[in-house]
Amino acid sequence: MAYFWYLTNVFYLNVKITHNMIKVQSCNAVQGSDTTMLTKAVKFVTKKIFFLFLFSISAFFSFAQTPDAVYKSNIQCVRFHPYGDQTALAIYNLNSGDQLELNFDDLDANVKSYYYTFQLCDYNWKPVDISPFMYIKGFTQQRITTNRYSSIAFTKYTHYQAIVPDRNTTITLSGNYLLKVFLNGDTSQLAFTRRLLVLDQKAAIAAKIVQPYTPQFYSTHQKVQFTANITGVNTFSAAQQVKVIILQNNRWDNALKDIAPTFVRGTSLEYSNENNLVFAAGKEWRWLDLRSFRLQSDRVDSANYKKTSTDIFVKRDKDRSGERYVSFRDLNGMFLIETYESINPYWQGDFATVHFTLATANAQPITGKDIYLAGQLTDYAFNDKTKMIFNAEKGAYEITAFLKQGYYNYTYIAVDKNNAANKIDMEGNYWETENTYTILMYYKAFTDRSDQLIGVGKISSRTDKPGISF
Repeated sequence: MAYFWYLTNVFYLNVKITHNMIKVQSCNAVQGSDTTMLTKAVKFVTKKIFFLFLFSISAFFSFAQTPDAVYKSNIQCVRFHPYGDQTALAIYNLNSGDQLELNFDDLDANVKSYYYTFQLCDYNWKPVDISPFMYIKGFTQQRITTNRYSSIAFTKYTHYQAIVPDRNTTITLSGNYLLKVFLNGDTSQLAFTRRLLVLDQKAAIAAKIVQPYTPQFYSTHQKVQFTANITGVNTFSAAQQVKVIILQNNRWDNALKDIAPTFVRGTSLEYSNENNLVFAAGKEWRWLDLRSFRLQSDRVDSANYKKTSTDIFVKRDKDRSGERYVSFRDLNGMFLIETYESINPYWQGDFATVHFTLATANAQPITGKDIYLAGQLTDYAFNDKTKMIFNAEKGAYEITAFLKQGYYNYTYIAVDKNNAANKIDMEGNYWETENTYTILMYYKAFTDRSDQLIGVGKISSRTDKPGISF
């Protein structure tokens, strides 16, 4: 929104300037009785305004940011979560003392003026066209003042940290927000974005995970059932006013949405539909322990230690879809910034270029599929940076990732070349898999201009925590 107002002001100034140019040219034309000069001036100014308008509009819509995206190559290891809990969603309870923690590294290794702001979005993460002063009380921009140069690490970087929201900024509406970090107080110099959920709890959600009744999903999928008791809002037309999103393992790329209640009984909503509440269960995630580069963990094949950098080669992976299910504790696709050998991993942890390899069954590329490295370490992005390249000599897919010391979960996902929405996890699917599910409930009255987040429910598919089992 700030960027839109910036473009509008620039457009207005240019119109004023060009208007003055017309007046000058008109006077000259009248004095010299040269109508050709006036005609040329009008055409020139008209074209200038037209192309400036197109640029302004295209720039604004092209700058409609993608949630959880990094826009500058020097930015690494962005972490945004509740204070002290790296694996949780960034959820802030309205009018509470909750604190969220933002950490990121700048590989340029100098000190810059980074700022952040909040952009209110709707249920589909599209910016809401209202003034920031309607949902932010206090300063709409805050400078990130806490930074520290890296030490011990071969890789030089500057670590930045902020506690969100700042005491001089108060969010006044619940809903979806983009946390936007940018340079020099100029929102057009965007560095990255992260999702923020602001909750005004008005719904009590009770959920459970059951096996689907449908035969083809019975042993491979998990079904979410839940009820919500809503207070303080009018649910006269719940099907139109209440919206639900269900996340599996905090992932947004495979979220279920646009789910209507199966039954409505006053203020109680029941969701038990057999067809639109089912997730592929997957398998426990692959892991990689990089908490020490010197002490090579069981998933590391070898390492190349250079004077100013480190290369880590992960043991060759293979398609696990045909293997039996084994239960073990994992991070459900997330990662932790941790080290064995330093005091503070955020500014003492080092980076390494990590080489991943995925072998195929017949040493040939998979027909009709693109293979991607996936997990929180890639923000579940499916682009050229996360796409694996097939090495014909090795008969395997390869990719590198620049990762900070920590403990990582990851997986490989095959995407149909003709239909990007068709994604297949190359782990296989087993009903017994431990997954966490988060239910987000939104409400929008007929007079509201944005969607309120009124309920969050969280449940695990397994509560027994069995350790190793078959």
